[in-house]
Amino acid sequence: MATIAAVATPDAVGGISVIRISGDKSLEIADAVFEAVNNVKPSQMQGYTCSYGFINDSENKHVDDVVLTVFRAPKSYTGEDVVEISCHGGRYITKKILRIVLKNGAEPAMAGEFTKRAFLNGKLSLTQAEGVMDVISSSGESQLKYANALKDGAVYRRITGIKNQLVEILGNLAAWADFPEEDVPEVDPLTLSDQIDRVVNDLTKTIATYDHGRIVREGINTVICGKPNVGKSTLMNCLSGYQRSIVTDIAGTTRDVIEESVVLGDLTLRLSDTAGIRTTDDVIESMGVDIAYQRIEQADLILAVFDCTSELDEKETELIDKIFNKNSIAIINKIDGENKIDRQFISDKFRYVVEISAKNEEGTDKLVSVLNEMFINNRSDADEGIIANERQKCCLEKALDNVNEAYDALNCGMMLDAVTVCLDSAVESLMELTGEKASETIVNDVFSRFCVGK
Repeated sequence: MATIAAVATPDAVGGISVIRISGDKSLEIADAVFEAVNNVKPSQMQGYTCSYGFINDSENKHVDDVVLTVFRAPKSYTGEDVVEISCHGGRYITKKILRIVLKNGAEPAMAGEFTKRAFLNGKLSLTQAEGVMDVISSSGESQLKYANALKDGAVYRRITGIKNQLVEILGNLAAWADFPEEDVPEVDPLTLSDQIDRVVNDLTKTIATYDHGRIVREGINTVICGKPNVGKSTLMNCLSGYQRSIVTDIAGTTRDVIEESVVLGDLTLRLSDTAGIRTTDDVIESMGVDIAYQRIEQADLILAVFDCTSELDEKETELIDKIFNKNSIAIINKIDGENKIDRQFISDKFRYVVEISAKNEEGTDKLVSVLNEMFINNRSDADEGIIANERQKCCLEKALDNVNEAYDALNCGMMLDAVTVCLDSAVESLMELTGEKASETIVNDVFSRFCVGK
């Protein structure tokens, strides 16, 4: 493969920038562009060592003083010889050094190509590679925790454990079918049924982690709803930290959906401030109310806001009935005013009730505690392996379908060959998930989501 190079740090001014080179010619290129103050060439350096010196242009003029680090194959991120040049963090100087490196034999790296090479060279599984991208895109502690677990192989280990169960079953079936003259125990249908049932259970439990993994990875799709003037937009602004929604005393001010992502504690909320729910003759506002109901149906979490200073009306009781048994929190707002609301009624209808004054920014700490209880505490441990993207889920669902087919074939009295074919297909789906048998199209799709330089 060609030797590749790219800037591995953001395209912005900073203290330093890093240009990464990977491939068979990395050290040769480094020798051509780098002049060490100790006169030791990069090709003479040991792995995991650094050298201070200068990058020279084609006329042998100093361009910048840098620190060059050598990582020798196979003990590098990509499994190839890798050189990293740390230069001053100006955008112009960084790009100039990259151009010098490319002029001396390197080719521009494609998006995610360094991590792709790590995968192709056996340094990472496909799920671990996906974890690298999740680490980069993490915006909260919880996201980082699950991304690191994915990168460190938690999902790979979990899937490999299930795959090994299937391989053991297939080994017993093959031994009994292929070597009848040997003293191989006959396959007991009841024992085989129990073994397959355990695999079904493990696959089902693993798939069940997807929703939690998606929420942690992508953020909680959260809808703020309620009747007009209960403080929905004020709550949106309070959580966002600035005026994201227009706040007035005029009912119907919010007509379209206002969206914003905010971090509360360890969780990211993808907030949607919706139109106040009421009966209206205004066509545009009515459309906004319809959209609000649609968002409620699609939400991972509903923040139903109620005004402490007014009694519940018919529209609010209808809303409460509509979101009953959904993931929801009752937000009793304006607690700094006179209480007129039926708190007991709300407590009877909602598992979680948080009292706040959005205007005075009081009570959000209680909201964070409730969110932790709902989405973090007592959930699957990251180290157990949490499915966090649609590709992984689809592979697991295909494997589960195959194993269920094997189970049905066995219980219907079909030949064990049919059971074997179904279980073989399940193993292939799991190997596609980990990348052991993933097609080039799937691999390219995964790494196309990466930034250049990683």
